[in-house]
Amino acid sequence: MTTTRALVTAIALLTTFTVTGKAADDALITHGPFLGHAGDKEAVVWARFAQPGIYTLSLANEATGKPAGEPLSALAGEAADFCVVWRPTGLAADTDYEYTISSGDVAVVSGLRLRTAPRDDTPAPVVLGFGSCASDSRYPSQPIWTRMIDDGVDAIVLLGDTPYIDSTELAVQRSRYRDLYGIRELRDALGRVPFYGTWDDHDFGRNDTDGVLEGKERSRQAFIEYHGNPYYGRRHEGIYTSFRRGPVEVFLLDTRWFAATEPSPVDPNVTTLLGRVQWEWLKGALAASSAPFKLIACGMVWNGAVRPNKPDHWMSYPHEREALFRYVGQADITGVVLIGGDIHRTRALRYPTTATAGYDLTELITSPMANSVIEAANAPSPHLLFDVGDEQTYMRVTADRTTLRAEFRSVDGSTHYVATLPADHLRASR
Repeated sequence: MTTTRALVTAIALLTTFTVTGKAADDALITHGPFLGHAGDKEAVVWARFAQPGIYTLSLANEATGKPAGEPLSALAGEAADFCVVWRPTGLAADTDYEYTISSGDVAVVSGLRLRTAPRDDTPAPVVLGFGSCASDSRYPSQPIWTRMIDDGVDAIVLLGDTPYIDSTELAVQRSRYRDLYGIRELRDALGRVPFYGTWDDHDFGRNDTDGVLEGKERSRQAFIEYHGNPYYGRRHEGIYTSFRRGPVEVFLLDTRWFAATEPSPVDPNVTTLLGRVQWEWLKGALAASSAPFKLIACGMVWNGAVRPNKPDHWMSYPHEREALFRYVGQADITGVVLIGGDIHRTRALRYPTTATAGYDLTELITSPMANSVIEAANAPSPHLLFDVGDEQTYMRVTADRTTLRAEFRSVDGSTHYVATLPADHLRASR
């Protein structure tokens, strides 16, 4: 009888492993594993554990079965709320890898998969999903994440208010990330494709706030613990970052940390939005980029056509907006597209910036993924191309080396609007 019971138990465990790719000790993981940044030579895997310990990530080339580099070990402890980030390097571009997470000799999870990014010069199109504003209280179930996966996105970019926290207390910050990451559809999506993120006001700490917010260092700590970005700002300040995916480079700005904290680098008589260090980083990164399309993304919108009395948008800092547009023209930066979120409306605008940037700049706003719409945010603008209020929406960006296509997609699979931007329209006329 004992032998029979043991055999039945073994078969049950094997069946679980075969179907889910997880071993019997997967209860050690409370959240994840999720895929963070995936470059053409490196990747990031994130997970949170139920108990402290040393956990090891091992990779193998899926096609050959050969190990990819040495196993990486990391400590899960109270200091980082038991979150672990592994950063394997020396990988091959556009390649599938299987990975295993172990505790000692026991596999915690096994048979999971990640794929590196294609080479920068790939002719094949890439697909990115952009979204913002996901409320787990209004939408405990969030099928918009499943929509993104069904739409074939290669990576997901979160523009903030993911989640809604409205506190800088470290325990609250951590708890709210755990709440969001517990959503079933999100867990499935972030386990399948890489995700990147910046914050906006609610996950930074308070609605419509700026960088004078007390306790923002705790918000930054929790953000870093619960994400897998390539890097997080410079000099231990801010969380801005960038990544390349084939013909697209995304520059994820931090429009909260530095706002109103110092004189502007473009005019010392007024306050800054980006701060001097982030401003210089952005200029240098744009100038160094060879990507046909350069997406400058943040939670904040780039225009002042917002609900009454809303202070947090780029037109509260028009000097830096104008200086950025002029820099695009002076440095001959091609392929720039502006992306924002925050306002609980989905919108497209185009600005007559040929005199400054060298070509007209398009702004694409995607919000919310899972929250209410704000009718008052449907503010008039002479530059408005499109507006809709949809509680569950995201933006699907498809790009090859010649054309970028942005679709505002609803959770039911319908498309609200399409913006098609040829690369040769995003450069100064000669």
